Amino acid sequence: MEQRTAQIERNTLETQINVNINLDGTGKSSFDTGVPFLEHMLDQIARHGLIDIEVVAKGDLQIDAHHTVEDVGITLGQAFAKAVGDKKGLVRYGHAYIPLDEALSRVVVDFSGRPGLVYDVKFPRSTIGSFDVDLFREFFQGFVNHAGITLHIDNLKGTNAHHVAETIFKAMGRALRMAAALDPRMAGMMPSTKGSL
Repeated sequence: MEQRTAQIERNTLETQINVNINLDGTGKSSFDTGVPFLEHMLDQIARHGLIDIEVVAKGDLQIDAHHTVEDVGITLGQAFAKAVGDKKGLVRYGHAYIPLDEALSRVVVDFSGRPGLVYDVKFPRSTIGSFDVDLFREFFQGFVNHAGITLHIDNLKGTNAHHVAETIFKAMGRALRMAAALDPRMAGMMPSTKGSL
């Protein structure tokens, strides 16, 4: 089977980003973004999604991490859109519930071709270390807009902000892994009654 890979470069006055992904990988990851907690979360997507991900980003971190986090989401979304290709034979839908101690989150994905984000997450505090948790929404919004997916993220329980974030990103990896899988019974077929996605 030919592996589904993509390499995307995005350069703006605020950020310079290079992303490589392999949807049929083993969960290897390499990150150099200057935002350690984002890297920790991206590693969850790679590891639990069995997706190889490399991200190198240089951004205006002297201002704050907003542009870097958002633009990594955008570039990663573009890479996913390219790697899934025409979507023939795709499972298309994926979901996961992931617990971590007291925290529990659910993520549901549809490679619908239509960007949509429903994000119901209330963090118990506004920062994790120096990371502003508001930036997670910006990351996911950028991702769905450019991956062309519908994404529902619900944190169901959790009192530890780190645990809440980690359950979301682990569930994201698992849901993407399920949705991006190829279904041998659907080989060559579009998973939609419309005939296109």
